Amino acid sequence: MRFLKQRLSSPILVFGFVAMVTALGATAQSVEEEEHLAIPDPADLSKADALRIYEELLPVLTEGYERARLDFFEGYETWQLYNTAPYVSATHGQRYVNNYANRIARDYGTLAPGEKLPVGSVLAKDSITVMEDGRAFPAAMFLMEKLAEGTSPETADWRYVMVIPDGSLFGDTTGDQPERVVYCHVCHEQVADRDYTFYVPEDYRVTE
Repeated sequence: MRFLKQRLSSPILVFGFVAMVTALGATAQSVEEEEHLAIPDPADLSKADALRIYEELLPVLTEGYERARLDFFEGYETWQLYNTAPYVSATHGQRYVNNYANRIARDYGTLAPGEKLPVGSVLAKDSITVMEDGRAFPAAMFLMEKLAEGTSPETADWRYVMVIPDGSLFGDTTGDQPERVVYCHVCHEQVADRDYTFYVPEDYRVTE
């Protein structure tokens, strides 16, 4: 991973790297559409390496997600971050992910059994793919938005949205292609007692 950082120190190579991850983003899109998030051979990174690669890719990530034109997660990268470094999520295709929450969802991660987050809470999980051979590129954004009571009873009033790295909308339980992301809620039913929210793995949690 030091090799990757050194190569990115040149402006010309940065431009080339951005072009590469843009092209690989299209590959990621086809993988997500055809194989439902399956990413083979993820790299085994230290926290420091995972964080460095994520920070290098963050401008590309945010630029891509912005093309979705979904105001409810605009500027998510300035929200509270609940993990100390990106971590591999098996339920998100072995990608390295991060957990952000907006100010309304400030109690995320600390809910007692039966407690719920307020309407307007948004949880944003951006992601990167890092292959075992060292290739790294942007991956999908996974979103949860808490809706008004009774809006979506089949998903416990949570809206699930997945955005592809180029800004294309993969699925939205309240809009286009809802069948593509309905499985999100099926998975989150495992943690129904804490308002269907998974927490950051303990060894990656931010502690005050």
